[in-house]
Amino acid sequence: MAESLVDKRINEATASPEVNAEKSAAELYEEADHWHVNTGEELIHAKRMSGKFRDLKWSSMTVWLVYFLGPYLRWNDKQAVLFDVPNRKFHIFDITILPQDVWLLALILLFFAIMLAAVTSVAGRVFCGYFCFQTIWTDIFTLIEEKLEGLPAKRRKLDSAPWTLQKVRIKVIKHSAWLMIGFLTGISFAAWFTDAYQLWIDIFTLNAGLFIYVLLGAFSIGTYVLAGFMREQTCFWLCPYARIQGVMYDTQTILPTYDIERGEPRGKLAKGQPIEGNGDCISCNPCVAVCPTGIDIRGGQQEGCITCGLCIDACDSVMDKIGKPHGLIRYASLDEMQHKEVKPFFKRPRVLIYLGIIVFSITGILYGLTHLGTYDLKVIHERQPLFVQMSSGDIQNKYDLKILNKTDEEMHISIVVTGADGIKTLGIREKMTLPSSKLTSFPVFIRIPKKYILKERTPIYFTIESYQEFGDSIEYQSMFYGPEYSHHDREREEDEDKHE
Repeated sequence: MAESLVDKRINEATASPEVNAEKSAAELYEEADHWHVNTGEELIHAKRMSGKFRDLKWSSMTVWLVYFLGPYLRWNDKQAVLFDVPNRKFHIFDITILPQDVWLLALILLFFAIMLAAVTSVAGRVFCGYFCFQTIWTDIFTLIEEKLEGLPAKRRKLDSAPWTLQKVRIKVIKHSAWLMIGFLTGISFAAWFTDAYQLWIDIFTLNAGLFIYVLLGAFSIGTYVLAGFMREQTCFWLCPYARIQGVMYDTQTILPTYDIERGEPRGKLAKGQPIEGNGDCISCNPCVAVCPTGIDIRGGQQEGCITCGLCIDACDSVMDKIGKPHGLIRYASLDEMQHKEVKPFFKRPRVLIYLGIIVFSITGILYGLTHLGTYDLKVIHERQPLFVQMSSGDIQNKYDLKILNKTDEEMHISIVVTGADGIKTLGIREKMTLPSSKLTSFPVFIRIPKKYILKERTPIYFTIESYQEFGDSIEYQSMFYGPEYSHHDREREEDEDKHE
């Protein structure tokens, strides 16, 4: 986190009291009374300026087209991505994820959480600046506002002007556009959880469920209020990420930073030319005017900075006009500003730990997606009693088989039990039908002649084989329990077998 101008001056005053004796620490802080956190007493009307970071921001915003258009993509005559919550199934192209595979969701959430921490550690709040839902929707809302009401000065003037028919017309159009975006946001969210095309029909024919209408209302009003009115206040007071970002930074984190050594002391131009002895900052303030949260980056790193880089575009454009090089405000780390060694990210322990967790989560996700399988088999042994000895001398164990068909089609299977000689099964048909996406449960009795039971616990294997998918099988190991035999019991039974 970059050292603020005030802190730098205070350090200088402490180090050289003979030079700065006329200014106390309190007086130095009074000089910075212009930087403060806007708690809502003023509405930020950020100015728009072109530049490479503005272009990058627009390009990154296109990622959200997936949110709006994704539900309408079809795959094999059905919705490509559908989170079917009522039926507890997530369809992602040809992959169906059921509640039994919820650990995949945990790994996905872990991946995004650690990715956010890793990116923040390297480059600050670039997620906030370029990809955050709130930031982007606020940018779109203010763009509509600018097109209808004009530049920031005109907008402020219009806000303070008395109500006229012209003002009412502009405001109605603006707020209608905002509400329409909120409605599209809500319906796009709902479309991920039901058939997107049918959703539109159900909504406008009033056949959608109450939950859908409540969801649309919540998203429409929520987007309208958060992006239209609260704007940067959402980032300051509602977003938890803004509150914890500081612990993710270190002296190597790259952030929009004002070069104090080069910029100070500030001074206005004289006859269009910089004054000898002044720094490159001419106190023109476009860097403040373009900031979507209204902070002054020259006061040091602050909670309101979302790392969007728009202040860099503004400053660079001014440097072009006065013939100075770019970079008075630039992406830089505290170590760079203090002329210390700047390590590449792959040599920083914190980042390496983050990357390790990311690799772990990606590996787990890929493994899970490639090993979902067609079935899920669980075999539960009956504990009371562990075994029963039949009148024939056979030992019988009871099991509950639970088979989950993970596909959207009926599956025809056979079940084979192996692991010991003379196995007999009761409750298993030669060919069984499993309903689509459902759990089938049934009891199975396994009998083994006593003479083939060589120990108290014998591993046996239940294998499902499909008639439809060649080679598509799943095996589950369980235990067959028998009586405990002594060495003499075993010898006696062997002698009886010989006599027979």
